[in-house]
Amino acid sequence: MTQQNQDTPRGLALAITAYVMWGFLPLYMKHLTHVPPVEVVAHRVIWSVPIAGAVLWYLGRTNDLRDAIRNPRMLAMACVTAALVSLNWGIYVYAISIGRTADAALGYYINPLFSMFLATVLLGERPSRAQQVSIALAALAVIVLFVASPAPPWIPLGLTLSWGFYAYCKKSLPIGPNQGFLLEVLILSIPATGYLIYIAAMGDGVFLTNTRDSWILLAAGVVTAVPLMIYANGAKLIRLSTAGILQYIAPSMIFIIAVFLFGEDLDQSRLIAFPMIWTALVIYTISMVRQMRSA
Repeated sequence: MTQQNQDTPRGLALAITAYVMWGFLPLYMKHLTHVPPVEVVAHRVIWSVPIAGAVLWYLGRTNDLRDAIRNPRMLAMACVTAALVSLNWGIYVYAISIGRTADAALGYYINPLFSMFLATVLLGERPSRAQQVSIALAALAVIVLFVASPAPPWIPLGLTLSWGFYAYCKKSLPIGPNQGFLLEVLILSIPATGYLIYIAAMGDGVFLTNTRDSWILLAAGVVTAVPLMIYANGAKLIRLSTAGILQYIAPSMIFIIAVFLFGEDLDQSRLIAFPMIWTALVIYTISMVRQMRSA
């Protein structure tokens, strides 16, 4: 049995690989900016099903999935997490399609601090004084965005809220990460398939209209399912504090891609908010590492 209080080389390799893959995801999504976000999300769902199913079959855990489907409470909770993750995907795809990739990075920077806030309010956990300061600083950054930004920062807030509540509800789902992911995409595949059939009948669908777009949409399952499953297996082999630090790899890469490759400009409010969030994350991470060492 792998000890949970130490990092293993395999766990580090898997976790870093997953975060780097998520960091490069905007480069893939940029090729689909002409495709409606809902259609992109539908293809992410549809083509994730065979990949997730094959992994679960290889691991010999298909019985867990059958048990979950027969459990009404578990199925209802899976419907909630499926709705939240699809909303998160939709906002993310939309942000890149309209040239707001930096806002997506901001949303995923805020997310761990929001998760700490949820743990305090909903789970009764007591954050340290340093963590309280980091949460307050993040909240102040959001206020700056609302007050000084030309438009409400609904993209970073939408990503933060949807993923934060997704992670919270996911903790209540008594099923493994691979099984849970397959269950979610199976649930989502019903409306996704219906939507794709509808737009194809109306002549509005992009899939199969040209070879380039068809292959890119087919790859949606790979870019969605593969990093998620790699991370799910890597997270079991590293410490919680290590996972918390590594999660900043993806938004950092997304931010660099947005500014230096996509050429996105940051208005004054974001030039103020980003350093505030980075400072909050440094305070939060140092406090988290100290707590883990003490434990």
